[in-house]
Amino acid sequence: MLSSSITAASRRRFLRQAVGGMASLALTSSALRLAASLGQAQVLAPRASHFPPKARQLLFVFLTGGFSHVDTFDPKPRLREMHGKPLPALGLRPDENKPQPLLGSPFDFKPCGQSGLVISDLFPQLREKADDLCIIRSLHTDIVEHFQATLAMHTGSSTVPMPSIGAWLSHGLGTLNANLPSYVVLAEHLPYAGSQVFDASFLPPHHQGVRVIPGDDPIPNLRPAAEPSSLADLEARMLLDLNGQHARRRKGDLALGGRMSSFDTARGMMREAPAVFDLSKESTSTLEAYGVGSGDRTSFGWQCLTARRLLERGVRVVELIDTGSQDNWDSHGDMQAHRPKALRVDRALAALTTDLKQRGLLEDTVVAICTEFGRTPWTDASNGKGRNHFAKAFSSLLLGAGVRGGTVHGETDEFGASIVRHPAHVHDYHATLLHLMGLDHTRLTYRYGGRDFRLTDVAGTVIREILT
Repeated sequence: MLSSSITAASRRRFLRQAVGGMASLALTSSALRLAASLGQAQVLAPRASHFPPKARQLLFVFLTGGFSHVDTFDPKPRLREMHGKPLPALGLRPDENKPQPLLGSPFDFKPCGQSGLVISDLFPQLREKADDLCIIRSLHTDIVEHFQATLAMHTGSSTVPMPSIGAWLSHGLGTLNANLPSYVVLAEHLPYAGSQVFDASFLPPHHQGVRVIPGDDPIPNLRPAAEPSSLADLEARMLLDLNGQHARRRKGDLALGGRMSSFDTARGMMREAPAVFDLSKESTSTLEAYGVGSGDRTSFGWQCLTARRLLERGVRVVELIDTGSQDNWDSHGDMQAHRPKALRVDRALAALTTDLKQRGLLEDTVVAICTEFGRTPWTDASNGKGRNHFAKAFSSLLLGAGVRGGTVHGETDEFGASIVRHPAHVHDYHATLLHLMGLDHTRLTYRYGGRDFRLTDVAGTVIREILT
């Protein structure tokens, strides 16, 4: 751990090297590293991983609402053959203990790429990237309600809010660009469980995700009212010293250090972040590939392109939340409601995969495309066209650094109702992501309330079969 205070002499040495006498106090990367070495705990300097990582950055794409595995990435021809016939329901709800009619998928599947991965026609463009994808068909979680399952997919806990995976990675690895947050969340609408899904909980507050709301002003008050002057810089330094003295007298209050750190990050963002959200220098072909039109600042394509720009500027973890707790993938009434949801994300995700690959970013980035749970192979909708929540089996995707593309891991039965090979709990999914980032999930801990906590609680096994 870094010390929370520095001596007056070391502060003077830092100031001399950082500002060159009476020059501007704008901090360079080398000065920030020096500040960290002199003990400024609020500086998120890069930290060593437990072992050489496959990936340096994570892009976490969350498709809210629970997309159906049997309509997207886990084809079940037997469902179509037995469409309408009753099957003993094997869900976690009391009202699913009676037989329910099977629902065959209304979507066609076909093998794609040299690998022959079978993907539905909901994702015609993403399936062209089949040879880059690893489909995990055997995920399962603990609770079959949106709030709890969304919380679990982000924090490893379905009951008590814990630090998000992005906060854990920020804590474990630090940042690659001190002028930008280590964890950025692009979310037009909040998902189930709200901001808890990107919160730092008991970790130091500066590890929490910074939410960017797509629109004309993604981060309010980002641009300074006027250019800073030397007097303003000196006043800022004096305020920093006063804040530091105040915090040192209250060492148990982590919020004070987090607030000071947020001010440092905010100043850096004023210099660098405006360029991140300005897509005017992107080529016409790139904008067209993502589906970003003139004046567009809200589409999922805009968000994916902005995510790429954040990654190439060194943000450690970027999360995309495609919809909120309303109007999402929760297709109880009719599975055809999946079509507009897939149309919203398919083109942009395919373009993002291509773009990351062409720029060499996929060599250092692991991409996780996931949801909170799957959907039942049967229907309990009044019109017989929709599916209910299902936690016993669902699918998610991985691609990028350290992941074997064109592969499938795990298997469900002929109806997609039970896992028959290589079950993978959400804890295993998290353990694998941390492993790809060079972290041992059993060693990435934080002592709080007399106990060592970790993202995977007391479980989790790395899914080594999918690793390169």
